[in-house]
Amino acid sequence: MQSEPLTPIAFDVLLCLAEGEAHGYAIMQSLRARRGPGRLHAGTLYRALARLVDSAHIVEVEDDGAEDSDERRRYYAITDLGRSAARAEAQRLEEKVGAARALGLLEPASP
Repeated sequence: MQSEPLTPIAFDVLLCLAEGEAHGYAIMQSLRARRGPGRLHAGTLYRALARLVDSAHIVEVEDDGAEDSDERRRYYAITDLGRSAARAEAQRLEEKVGAARALGLLEPASP
């Protein structure tokens, strides 16, 4: 079954959560480091998080109770469905990059 392509922000969030549970601000910091400064607004992220929860790609989880945790923060974890969707999106993008290489738009992959 072919899944629908993910939006870039949804894919980035799933990649971040594939590393482990995180709260919204930590996800924001991770995505800003990956995407560069000024390219992500908090509202955009929180709308994406809400859509991913609604679609069951991620779930809210309980705070782990660590000393540096904050009960006001919402923590998220990727679901099996989310991991599957991220895997499908990565494969879709890999195929597109392969096509670009075949057309000479990119250098061949290094060994």
